[in-house]
Amino acid sequence: MAAVAEEPAEVVAVKPDPEAETPPQPPAAPPATAAPPAPSAAAAEGEAAGSAGAASSGKPSAPGPAASPAALDRQTLVAVLQFLRRSNLRESEEILRREARLLGEDLGTAALSPAGAGLPGAPGSEGDASSSEALLSRVTAAAAIAIGGSVAPVASSSPGVAAAAAVPPGKVGGGVVVEDQPDVSAVLSAYNQQGDPTLYEEYYSGLKNFIECSLDCHRAELSQLFYPLFVHMYLELVYNQHESEAKSFFERFHGDQECYYQDDLRVLSSLTKKEHMKGNETMLDFRTSKFVLRISRDSYQLLKRHLQEKQNNQIWNIVQEHLYIDIFDGMPRSKQQIDAMVGSLAGEAKREANKAKVFFGLLKEPEFDVPLDDEDEEGENEEGKPKKKKPKRDSVGSKSKKQDPNAPPQNRIPLPELKDSDKLDKVMNMKEAARRVRLGPECLPSICFYTFLNAYQGLTAVDITDDSSMIVGGFADSTVRVWSVTPKKLRSVKAAADLSLIDKESDDVLERIMDEKTASELKILYGHSGPVYGTSFSPDRNYLLSCSEDGTVRLWSLQTFTCLVGYKGHNYPVWDTQFSPYGYYFVSGGHDRVARLWATDHYQPLRIFAGHLADVTCTRFHPNSNYIATGSADRTVRLWDVLNGNCVRIFTGHKGPIHSLAFSPNGRFLATGATDGRVLLWDIGHGLMVGELKGHTDTIYALRFSRDGEILASGSMDNTVRLWDAVKAFEDLETDDFTTATGHINLPENSQDLLLGTYMTKSTPVVHLHFTRRNLLLAAGAYSSQ
Repeated sequence: MAAVAEEPAEVVAVKPDPEAETPPQPPAAPPATAAPPAPSAAAAEGEAAGSAGAASSGKPSAPGPAASPAALDRQTLVAVLQFLRRSNLRESEEILRREARLLGEDLGTAALSPAGAGLPGAPGSEGDASSSEALLSRVTAAAAIAIGGSVAPVASSSPGVAAAAAVPPGKVGGGVVVEDQPDVSAVLSAYNQQGDPTLYEEYYSGLKNFIECSLDCHRAELSQLFYPLFVHMYLELVYNQHESEAKSFFERFHGDQECYYQDDLRVLSSLTKKEHMKGNETMLDFRTSKFVLRISRDSYQLLKRHLQEKQNNQIWNIVQEHLYIDIFDGMPRSKQQIDAMVGSLAGEAKREANKAKVFFGLLKEPEFDVPLDDEDEEGENEEGKPKKKKPKRDSVGSKSKKQDPNAPPQNRIPLPELKDSDKLDKVMNMKEAARRVRLGPECLPSICFYTFLNAYQGLTAVDITDDSSMIVGGFADSTVRVWSVTPKKLRSVKAAADLSLIDKESDDVLERIMDEKTASELKILYGHSGPVYGTSFSPDRNYLLSCSEDGTVRLWSLQTFTCLVGYKGHNYPVWDTQFSPYGYYFVSGGHDRVARLWATDHYQPLRIFAGHLADVTCTRFHPNSNYIATGSADRTVRLWDVLNGNCVRIFTGHKGPIHSLAFSPNGRFLATGATDGRVLLWDIGHGLMVGELKGHTDTIYALRFSRDGEILASGSMDNTVRLWDAVKAFEDLETDDFTTATGHINLPENSQDLLLGTYMTKSTPVVHLHFTRRNLLLAAGAYSSQ
């Protein structure tokens, strides 16, 4: 009977590293080195006797100075051979002896040779029987642990099978072969939950030396292992309550990690006891979710071979248990390619995560005639008047009549029907579009900056209506303040008693219902009990959303300037909220690490999007309303399908929490900004990063594409607005590269070519950007005196 270890070729053993500065201490459990087939057979056959021996022998003492690894290997081999002889398993014994080159040696002499003197648990004065029994008991115990007490039959009379699994001929040292083949005891001990805590530093530094000495093309890829292995080995030491070893391990190696992991390492350094881990959700997630590394097949084989040769089973265990290695065929990636994509809390995204089909096209606009003025400016502000003129098709309206092949089916998700007021607004929008300025490198937009002065309340959120008529600010004093930015003042609807007196058939009924006595430039909305972190106007300008530290999202009426609903679903601060481009639906994201999809007429969420490993810091609807993008403090961006709640894209590459998202007007691309000061550009259809815009020196809180998508504007805490050439950034993308198995492309270093302009404020961080319907850029922020 032979014990079948799980994937024997994959599991590797611990061996001393000749290159290490200090000679390694032998593991606490003595290694029982022999060719795999025979000792396994011995272990399985002698399970009862061996178990009893293990129970009585107690904990083995540490090996003495005389017990060199070679001597221990030899003693174990001899013990197994003697057991085979006593059990009358002559054939197995012969095969093992032949492989181990012990053919002509006398077993008894070998067993009692001076090398046995330092054998743990087997005093040199005792005979060969006790020596072999003690050794065998440990081999058997290890085997029992490894296979969970189960055995699988193998025909011992099949030399072919035995020889295949046996050690190949190699260098002979002291009568025992095996310089580069995993040995049995280590293979078996690999199934224990932890190794010798004192050896963790040695394992890690051994791997570090190997990677740093490997060829350049492999070094960049294999260096990705440093961080996840460091974290898991540290957490394993802490979890198994080896606190001093954990502290020493952390101090020695934390300085080697990439700079973008510094925040995580700060959290890690505070976890010094097992109890601390229970309360830390981020680290629990790290422990339970697999860290994803993308490595070429050549680099992976190199790593695997090294770990097997060095028999570094502790690291191999972690690689198998806690890492997901996404292997691709082809050339290894360069340091620059890897650096562009790594940095998130859970490594890179698996390539399968970005394979699902995404309908990124725009929905077909509803068909209705768009009247246009023949006269220059007549009737521009009289919304109802142009209808009387003879309608003619507007060129802008006719553009969208053809169905986009990448668009979702029109009825894929239920969208609200257009009201008459919506149609009127679309007419106005198209008339404005006809007068829109075509932007480009030679024609940059004018920028109008709204500075919030004396905002001692602490400005925390801004939004501007689509028609640029109102601006809202959310403040740390829990108020929401709405301003009119046109000469038209904000008015509330009259009281119910007054409304009953109005003639509802009159042409100007919408004017008559407004109470002139309430007209003012500013309205303050009270209701939240904590800082307001997100605000969003509905597309029809009738409603306003706000979300707060108090865990609620509130819906306000802009007719009465009162709160209509408080949506309670998040138990912690809500960082962002946004209306769908079609109204009715809205999304919120918060500290509870999930985003929620709501409808204004439901007090419970319709969908819960769970998957981020840290706070959801920003949310955005796709222009076709079928998808939602969320940015997180776990340094990833996810794209979710509104229809079924599935995550259809995971984008990694940012080195800090993500604070801004913007879809291009055609729905094909996504721009993301984070605390690392970089703007990353993504192709949604192929699920790949296609550009990196460097220039900002602080967190990017605002991103917005111009109405036709020619310009991307970014606003940052570094007090600047920057304009980028979006057309150039997205043109000449070789889509053949996208479909390659490797899933990565070469990013051009062309930030300076794409930067069209940098505009400084005196001392005002930029928190919001908005392009008007005619492509004037509006920016907003609160003046900061320091």
